[in-house]
Amino acid sequence: MRKTASTLCSFVVFTLVGSASMSTSEAQKPSTAPSAPGYHLLKRIEVGGEGGWDYLTVDSAARRLYVSRSTRVMVFDADTGSSVGEIPDTPGVHGIAIADDLGRGFTSNGRDGSVTIFDLKTLKPLSKVKVGTNPDCILYDPETHRVFAFNRGSSDVTAIDAKTGEVAGLIALGGHPEFGVADGKGMVFVNLDDKSEVVAIDSRKLVAKAHWSVAPGEDPSGMAIDRKHMRLFSVCGNKKMTVMDANSGKVIADLAIGGGTDAAGFDPETNFAFSSNGEGTLTVVHQDSADKYAVVENVPTLRGARTMALDPKTHKVYLATAQFGPPPAATPERPNPRPSIVPNSFVILVFGR
Repeated sequence: MRKTASTLCSFVVFTLVGSASMSTSEAQKPSTAPSAPGYHLLKRIEVGGEGGWDYLTVDSAARRLYVSRSTRVMVFDADTGSSVGEIPDTPGVHGIAIADDLGRGFTSNGRDGSVTIFDLKTLKPLSKVKVGTNPDCILYDPETHRVFAFNRGSSDVTAIDAKTGEVAGLIALGGHPEFGVADGKGMVFVNLDDKSEVVAIDSRKLVAKAHWSVAPGEDPSGMAIDRKHMRLFSVCGNKKMTVMDANSGKVIADLAIGGGTDAAGFDPETNFAFSSNGEGTLTVVHQDSADKYAVVENVPTLRGARTMALDPKTHKVYLATAQFGPPPAATPERPNPRPSIVPNSFVILVFGR
C-alpha cells in the first residue's frame, strides 16, 4: 500500500476506540446483529529482523502466510507460525498474489517496477516481469488467469498472463491505485485514494468501465469484497468504511471505524467485515443483510497494526506491527520525520474468536 513501513510508523497513541455506530440513518441499524463476537489475541509470532513491511497474504489452501519485508517476502506456516522460507530479491515489495490453480505466486516490487513470479511449492523465483512505476497492490483473477499489478507511480495497472508471464495490457486509471479485488466473474475493482473513487475494470477486455465516488468516505485504502451479494468494502482515511453495490457503484452504507486504517477483510461464512486500524484497534462490522450493517466490536490490538490478512478457513485475522522509537532529526527533505522502528521488534498478531 502507499504507506510502506516508514509511513506505517505514523500513528496516534494506542487507544481503544469507543463503540462505533453507523453514520447512516438510525433506521438502517439492524436489530439482529450479534453483540460483540469476542475477537481477541490468540498468538504472537515474534519475527524480529530488519526491514519494513506492507501486505500480508494468506494462502488458505496451502496453509501459508506471506509477509512482505522490504527486500524479501517471509513465508510462515499459517497454523504454527513457524518459518517456511523466504522469497529473495523483491526490492520494495508491497503485495503478494497467489494462483493456486497454476502453482505460482507473484510479488509487486515497488523499487524496480517489477513483478516476481515464484513457485508456490519451492518458493524459488522463476522470472521477473517489468511493469509500471511503483507497483503496489497485486491480485490474481482466476476468471481470466491474469495478474493485475496496480502501479501507484504511473497511475495505471499492468495485466500479466499468469501462465506465460507476458504482459497482456496496460490500463490507465487516472489516479493513484491503493487496493483491489476481483469478483471471479470478469470484473476487478480498485480504490483510488487521491480521487476517493473506485474504478471498475473489465478483466477480459482490459478497459476501465466506470469511476464511482466513495463519498462520504475519503482517501480509501484497503478493500474487500462480498462476492455473493456483490458488495465492496472500502476503508477510508476519514474513519469510515463504505459499503458499495459493485454492480451500480451506489454507496449503501457507511460505518465508523478507527483511525489509521490500511486494510479490510470480509468473511463470507461469518458475515463479518474488518478494518485494521493503526491507532491500535480492529473494527468488526456485522452484515445483517446485503444492505444492513453495524459495527459490533472494536478490538484492542497494538499501535501500528494497520495491515492485515484474513484466513477464510479458520476465520483468523493476522496483523503486523512493531515497536516504535523517537523520530530522527528533521531535515529540509523530511521536515516531519516518522517515528523509528525498534530493531528486531517486528511481530505478527493472530486474532480469532
